[in-house]
Amino acid sequence: CRRALDLVPFGIKPLLRRAAAYEALERYQLAYVDYKTVLQVDCSVQAAQDGVNRMTKALLEKDGGNWRQKLPPIPTVPVSAQTRWSVPSARSPEANTPPATAPRAEPDQTVAATERARTLKEEGNELVKKGNHKKAVEKYSESLKLNQECATYTNRALCYLTLKQYQEAVQDCTEALKLDPKNIKALYRRAQASKELKDYKSSIADIKSLLKTEPKNTAALRLLQELNRA
Repeated sequence: CRRALDLVPFGIKPLLRRAAAYEALERYQLAYVDYKTVLQVDCSVQAAQDGVNRMTKALLEKDGGNWRQKLPPIPTVPVSAQTRWSVPSARSPEANTPPATAPRAEPDQTVAATERARTLKEEGNELVKKGNHKKAVEKYSESLKLNQECATYTNRALCYLTLKQYQEAVQDCTEALKLDPKNIKALYRRAQASKELKDYKSSIADIKSLLKTEPKNTAALRLLQELNRA
């Protein structure tokens, strides 16, 4: 896989296969980095999303709450590498198609939209750190128009929780769970919002789903105790 990546940097197949090999060797930090790198190249690769979820669980059990601080650096994938996977190969039939029937701008526009969505999400994250949740919602909403990403939905849900817009928080978490059915943040935040809406049955169901993935999640266990007393 390393030799393949030397020839074609940020190739999806060698990154996924190397990540699987690291995972089999229980080198979870390196596997996590490779899975995250794949998602930078193409955020829709389900195998990488599943891998990140597995490694997150394994690292949390191994290193505790500070597991992220022990990770090696995750390389930043250049836009050119992302473009490579969306532009038709020079050997493909599309390469000989006249521009009038196969416009070349479309792949570049897709990449640009993804990059713009990521920038807007990061701007939203900075606004959350400053406590400006209302403005952060606007940034996340603009980002989601360009690229529907699980983390953007859960981030906006957090803002809605802070702003006491609980129904909107539930909706965002539901959208996030369509993209990643076992997403911990989405399950927890939807449980929080449902609790505030006095929908205790739904809230308990989400917490129990979360605890199947992370049985020692202290925040979830605490919320479950509160719900059982409600």
